[in-house]
Amino acid sequence: MKLKLAIALALAAMSAQAAEPWMDKSLSADKRAELALQAMTQQEKLRWVLGHFGSDFGNKTKKHPAALPFSAGYIEGVPRLGLPALFETDAGLGVATQATKTPRERTSLPSGLATTATWNRELAYQGGAMIGAEARASGFNVMLAGGVNLLREPRNGRNFEYAGEDPLLAGTMVAQQVKGIQSNNIIATMKHYAVNDQETGRFVVDARLDDASNRMSDLLAFQFLMEQADPGSVMCSYNRLNGVYACENDYLLNQVLKKDWGYKGYVMTDWGATHSTVESANAGLDQQSGWEFDKSQYFGGALEEAVTNGHVSQARFDNMVFRVLRAMFDKGVVDNPVAEGGAIDYAAHNLVSRADAEEGMVLLKNTGDVLPLKAGAKKIVIIGAHADVGVLAGGGSSLVYPIGGNAVPGIAPTVWPGPVVYHPSSPMKAIQARAPGAQVVFNDGRDPAAAAQAAADADVVLVFAQQWVGEALDAVSLALPDNQDALIGAVAKANPKTVVVLETSGPVLMPWVDQAAGILQAWYPGTAGGEAIARVLFGEVNPSGHLPATFPASESQLPRPKLDGDPKNEAARFTVNYHEGAAVGYKWFDLKGLKPLFPFGHGLSYTQFAYSGLTASQKDGKLSVSFKITNTGAVKGKDVPQVYVAPLKAKWEAPKRLAGWDKVELAPGESKQVSVTVDPRLLGVFDSRSKTWRIAKGGYKVLLAQDAADPKASSITVQLPQRTLNVSGK
Repeated sequence: MKLKLAIALALAAMSAQAAEPWMDKSLSADKRAELALQAMTQQEKLRWVLGHFGSDFGNKTKKHPAALPFSAGYIEGVPRLGLPALFETDAGLGVATQATKTPRERTSLPSGLATTATWNRELAYQGGAMIGAEARASGFNVMLAGGVNLLREPRNGRNFEYAGEDPLLAGTMVAQQVKGIQSNNIIATMKHYAVNDQETGRFVVDARLDDASNRMSDLLAFQFLMEQADPGSVMCSYNRLNGVYACENDYLLNQVLKKDWGYKGYVMTDWGATHSTVESANAGLDQQSGWEFDKSQYFGGALEEAVTNGHVSQARFDNMVFRVLRAMFDKGVVDNPVAEGGAIDYAAHNLVSRADAEEGMVLLKNTGDVLPLKAGAKKIVIIGAHADVGVLAGGGSSLVYPIGGNAVPGIAPTVWPGPVVYHPSSPMKAIQARAPGAQVVFNDGRDPAAAAQAAADADVVLVFAQQWVGEALDAVSLALPDNQDALIGAVAKANPKTVVVLETSGPVLMPWVDQAAGILQAWYPGTAGGEAIARVLFGEVNPSGHLPATFPASESQLPRPKLDGDPKNEAARFTVNYHEGAAVGYKWFDLKGLKPLFPFGHGLSYTQFAYSGLTASQKDGKLSVSFKITNTGAVKGKDVPQVYVAPLKAKWEAPKRLAGWDKVELAPGESKQVSVTVDPRLLGVFDSRSKTWRIAKGGYKVLLAQDAADPKASSITVQLPQRTLNVSGK
């Protein structure tokens, strides 16, 4: 009987495959998509290129009835052919809820900058795998992550979603997150493509950047991500690039992404970023997202008419659909259907988020070893940022509503891009648990004089400072808001043992930097942020984060000291000239000889590390760098040795580039040998005319450093032959 049943099942499967050959898992994703496309009517094809919003959003949109409630989007499937609908969720930190009615409570990772500050590829992958698992369990098969726009503008309200200022670091770290997300048989999204580097005027701004500079900076970050992770979809951005909207930009979508890079997935718009039918389709756009945010269903009846009239060819239209289908087969969406209501192990996911937060925190300053906090303290004063009840989150579409609810409800703005949310992970409670014999006092910090008085007799003072920003809302300046600089100055003057814990989107100014004994950059630390902060402060975790972005000493050091655009007149078109070209972040500071407040790559530890034995070799056209790292201190810790390369004569956009790194954990006295291979594109200059990378013959200095401004960096010189590489670096 068992044999007969097995034979019957096998015959049934063969019959089903014969009827629906695209369901044959032994075929390639390309072949399956081709077969499915051939079986569709023109009306069924149209379903795949038009996305609907998944939530009622004021009077502007109406939820599609089949969409998951309060979700980002929905694309109708073709049940007749066994092809499921696409259910889309924001975003890079976890499963977000659109609007605030009955929000999904899910696990939130720390900010993207915090994850990048770990410089730990494995942690980035684990975080992506975790939020992807929650997306699948929540019924979603498309996750609108990850964002890799470079930090050109440190006031950008979405910097916390991204991965810093260096294309190698950003592209590599976000690639790991994307790989983790897609390990759940769902589609991830590379965004916001491209040069979407500020929120002020984001719908109208024209970003001006030449091709060569773009290829060596913003586009290189996207290229690294695409090559390493192969995201199923790409989201084009709101802004114009050199006069043309990103979502109808032939240069971005057809020439660079699909032709030069050979991208095989599909291009979706950001919500509200479609402006045309014929121009967009012919320029390489494959799917209109959340059409309700646009002026029209550009990829609905208008596209059908354009294809009928030949303004968009049938071949191009079929390719649009093919790309969506191919991604669905390639990432396992068709073979592994999602269903809402899956089990989520919140306790395990909390630990993933906590580990990310702990390793991403950057110890910026530690005078007199004020940290880790010593046992036996009699009085600890905690000041500011609602640290008695929770930790801050960023605003906008990436906001993950906390498990347990908002710890501090009612803070304006309570509507988009709010609400302002605090994860209910109390730093104060976590500190009290680790100092049971101490008097732990909280002061809200609203009155600097009263806070200073409360802090004067404490063994240590912990001032929590915050900066809330979000999507559609840039920071007004890099100064801490709400008189917090005066608060920190007053407290530090009253008690020299003052430690500042920063919960900020990104770089901020610190006029009190010389007064504070310790500074810990905690970013937006996510679901378990309060516990993570306490574990670092008390030395249960040795801090090992390193800055993924330069902290300027003043805004006058920036390529644009004043933010472009008028936040009070968002409809007024304007241009941002990225005159720094590819010299983004630390490269700009190097080029101009500027001394930052804290350099890119900076991060202290509770132990010390030494480097030795720096060597370099070349094989098969690739440069490899080797060295030894030793923990010379008294406690176990992790370090991030960074390799930079600088040409002796060749002309680059800046004096040096990050060429590689590793993250190494060592016990006291332990040593390890480390090898780093340099991507050859990081040794060359992109030539737009020939679309090649050109490495000039001559000497190049290889530096082994603890940060981008390390005065003790060791170096050797290597001689490189002249080489020309294709657009993919081969």
